[in-house]
Amino acid sequence: MKLRTALRSTASALSALALLTACGGGDSGNAATSGDEPLVGVDYPRSDTDFWNSYIKYTPEFARKLGVGLRTTNSQNDVAKLTANAQTFISQGVKGLAMAPQDTAAIAPTLAQLEAKKIPVVTVDTRPDSGRVYMVVRADNRAYGEKACHYLGTKLGGKGKVVMLQGGLDSINGRDRTEAFNDCVKKNYPDVTVFGEATNWDGAVAAQKLQTRLTQHPDIRGVYMQSSFALSGTLQVLKREGLLVDPKDKKHVFVVSNDGIPEELKSIAAGKIDATVSQPADLYAKYALYYLKAAIDGRTFEPGKTDHDSTIIQVRDGLLEDQLSAPLVTADGGTYGGVPSVKSDDSSLWGNNLG
Repeated sequence: MKLRTALRSTASALSALALLTACGGGDSGNAATSGDEPLVGVDYPRSDTDFWNSYIKYTPEFARKLGVGLRTTNSQNDVAKLTANAQTFISQGVKGLAMAPQDTAAIAPTLAQLEAKKIPVVTVDTRPDSGRVYMVVRADNRAYGEKACHYLGTKLGGKGKVVMLQGGLDSINGRDRTEAFNDCVKKNYPDVTVFGEATNWDGAVAAQKLQTRLTQHPDIRGVYMQSSFALSGTLQVLKREGLLVDPKDKKHVFVVSNDGIPEELKSIAAGKIDATVSQPADLYAKYALYYLKAAIDGRTFEPGKTDHDSTIIQVRDGLLEDQLSAPLVTADGGTYGGVPSVKSDDSSLWGNNLG
């Protein structure tokens, strides 16, 4: 009897351990893998924003659906940690690696090492300034800046002052969004003045710089936040200045963001901000793993339209980028400067479907 009881207890403990591992339990967040599932690694770039926390949530879900074993790390916006994490993945024997390097120049030596070891790499959200990867999974970040430009330019009637809260200019994303926004304003809305503020993707820095600009220029009527990292601080500053008012109020400051997180969509519906560009956190997770599995299977791709409403472009020799769809989102679903938008309550937006 004691032996049977002990065996039942051991079996129960093993079942619980297996369930915990499959659900990504423990500090590593690693999913269980069967013998015939290829093992891949995913480095999360950070976990201090709603957007990246959503990506982290989606990743193990798609790993299970696509049939890949998963190991994960978090480099916390530190390229040195990302380099160390890559060494960990190599020692674990991963067959492919997805990463989202925030410093897109400094990652080149790590990419070279992985290429030498024949470990395919997919970069998510960012594109390395140099080096080779199997695929870049990203949306058109220049289009982000252009969509924000046309929305604010239209709402301001082609004149006025705008603060652009930039991300990090050491990132291709920060550079693309900044350059595209400035180019679009110069070409289409020359009477709009843009105050560019580098923030290094830091919400506290963004809030402080917005406060300073509003103090210097109380007639500012537009804000372009290059990511939702600045949402909370921006709303606090506007509220403190008595500018968080209904969009029909002449004191209203029009705010455009990037990401499409649930809080942004709720803020658009409430009239606190006016628009965002929905960056597909769910599809980033899905297609990062999809392309890793394709690389392991020996598949190749060419520039052109895909079967998932995106376009693969050749960025440079040997580097392909799958540019996923990222729509402008507004309260009314209107068209601004020729740019169509979808309503903030549209069921197709991932931010409205996050459980």
